[in-house]
Amino acid sequence: MDEIQEQSQPQSNEKQEITQESDPDNDKTINGEKITSENAEVEEDDMLPPKVNSEVEVLHHKVTKQIIKAGNGNKPSQNSTCFLHYRAWAESTMHKFEDTWQEQQPLELVLGREKKELSGFAIGVASMKAGERALLHVDWQLGYGEEGNFSFPNVPPRANLIYEAELIGFEEAKEGKARSDMTVEERIEAADRRRQEGNELFKEDKLAEAMQQYEMALAYMGDDFMFQLFGKYRDMATAVKNPCHLNMAACLLKLNRYEEAIGHCNMVLAEDEKNIKALFRRGKARAALGQTDDAREDFQKVRKISPEDKAVIRELRLLAEHDKQVYKKQKEMYKGLFGQKPEHKPKRLHWFIVFWQWLLSIIRTIFRLRSKTD
Repeated sequence: MDEIQEQSQPQSNEKQEITQESDPDNDKTINGEKITSENAEVEEDDMLPPKVNSEVEVLHHKVTKQIIKAGNGNKPSQNSTCFLHYRAWAESTMHKFEDTWQEQQPLELVLGREKKELSGFAIGVASMKAGERALLHVDWQLGYGEEGNFSFPNVPPRANLIYEAELIGFEEAKEGKARSDMTVEERIEAADRRRQEGNELFKEDKLAEAMQQYEMALAYMGDDFMFQLFGKYRDMATAVKNPCHLNMAACLLKLNRYEEAIGHCNMVLAEDEKNIKALFRRGKARAALGQTDDAREDFQKVRKISPEDKAVIRELRLLAEHDKQVYKKQKEMYKGLFGQKPEHKPKRLHWFIVFWQWLLSIIRTIFRLRSKTD
């Protein structure tokens, strides 16, 4: 969307984020590969663990793994800082008690420094490659233990755990620090470095790798961190965080993952309700989902801010044409449903009736004339 420019910048030196119009055509694959591996069958309902038929790998006598999507490169070593998305269930109740995808907040896990209840999970993570997605089964001894956790999240005693985890990426210990050991400036700088690396990958159309970098950047900019910032530091962090959300939305639009794209746009609009790129990309996602009224509302908000923008004018015209086609189809459907209204045709009188009407008229006239002469 080259024509659309940001109307308000958190700070003057903010780098320009990737625009939607620079993206290639939509594709349901990442780098020519399907999003899920061929040997894994995955259930779509994220309220329950996915059903996977790939080979079970025993990592530990209390931890097993099944690969859902293969990763690439090396595996993280001890003390590496790993960035992950995951969902977690208590196996006995199938109660989902954690979902970082839903929260749009990746987990940072430093291998060897994890909490006790994540020790089994960490064994699974250590076996994964960047980009890999897997199903992990962890016995209760390497989870929440004998007592469980009855506070939120609710985990019963001796609960075996199921994790669906994706390793976004990792940094070796020599390359960086854990977020908790960083200063504010270091944390923002680390996030911005990831953002820039993501932008380079995006330009090469390496969407999976680009999204990994954006998500790792967002992991540095979590709500707990942003809540503590004020003034120039908050502006500096926002100048990195919002472009990452916007570029994630651009990637997701290309992958036809419209609901997720909307989620990232909403994150930006929660802080900046007039952000043009967030409104435009949310409008594109809503239009693709058939939410035409909501999409039109987003595009009209953009047009109020940027009346001459050609991209928005084009999208509004496409919506208008779509509405015309829908109306035409509905009209034809209703016409066929109720049948065509018969045309009014004047009744044709039979010639015999016409003759007798004419004859009676003459007889009446003759009688009137006779009555007058009499």
